[in-house]
Amino acid sequence: MTAPRNDNTLNHVAIIMDGNGRWARSRGLPRIEGHRRGVETVRDILSACRELGVRYLTLYAFSAENWRRPAEEVDALMGLLVYFLRRELGELVRNQVRLHVIGEINDLPVPVRRELEKTMAATSGFSQWHLTLALSYGSRQEAAAAARSFAHAVLRGEARPEDCTWEKLASHLFTREIPDPDLIIRTSGESRLSNFLMLQGAYSELYFSPVPWPDFSCEHLRQAIDCFKRRERRYGLTGEQLRSSSND
Repeated sequence: MTAPRNDNTLNHVAIIMDGNGRWARSRGLPRIEGHRRGVETVRDILSACRELGVRYLTLYAFSAENWRRPAEEVDALMGLLVYFLRRELGELVRNQVRLHVIGEINDLPVPVRRELEKTMAATSGFSQWHLTLALSYGSRQEAAAAARSFAHAVLRGEARPEDCTWEKLASHLFTREIPDPDLIIRTSGESRLSNFLMLQGAYSELYFSPVPWPDFSCEHLRQAIDCFKRRERRYGLTGEQLRSSSND
C-alpha cells in the first residue's frame, strides 16, 4: 500500500446537521421552524463549499432512527424535503451540482422519491460538484445491506467469500459513487457520529461545533476547514514517515 501524503487536501465534507429543534425551542418556536431555518442554511453552505473548492458535500438529512419521531414532525420534514428539491432544482442545474442520495430510499414517501428521482435525473450529467443527501440512512443498516449484497454476489458465483476485502465490500455500500469524507462536522455541541458514515469515516477528521445548524454560517465552515488544514493525518504511520513521503 502506498503511503498517503499529508497534504490535507479537502475534497469531501460531511455534516451532521444537528440542533434545529433546540434552536427553535430556545426562541419559543415550534420545532418545524428550526427545520425550516435549517433548509436556508443548506443553501448557504452548499454555495460556500463551491467557493472554497470542496467538490463533495454530504448532509445527514434524515436518519433511519428519525422515523421514530412524532408522525407530524416526520410529515413536516418530508414536506420540507420536497419543498427544498423543487426550489433548488434550477439552482443545482445552473451551478452544475449533481445530486446523490444514500439510505433506504424505498422507505421514503412516494412524492419524496419522485422529486428525488427527478432532481437526480436532471443533474446526472454533472461531475464537478456533488451534493449527497443521507435519507433514511444509518451506517449499521448500510453495513448489513452491503453484507447481504456481497452474499448474493457469492451465491451468483460472481465472488468468493475469501475475496471480501474492504475495497470489495465498499463497492456494495450506498456511497460507492462518492469518496470517503475527509472532514465530518457535527453542529450544536454533541460529540458523537450517531450512526453516520462510520465505515467511510474511519480516517476522517472530526470537528464538533457548538453552533446549532440554523446559525451555522459560511464563516463557521471556514473555521472548521482551517482547523482541518492544521491537523496531521497519519493513517497509522508516524509523522516522520509522512514527512519523508511528502519530500520524495
